[in-house]
Amino acid sequence: MGLEVVMALTDGKLDFGTWEQIFYGEFDGLRNKRILVKIIGE
Repeated sequence: MGLEVVMALTDGKLDFGTWEQIFYGEFDGLRNKRILVKIIGE
């Protein structure tokens, strides 16, 4: 578990391997969230 995830995109779609998935779990109650999107590449 961690605070960040790195995702690969190919032709505008998520590029997951056979066993790769993203799950979101919140274990310490409701609070405000922030999303930061950083695009690197061509």
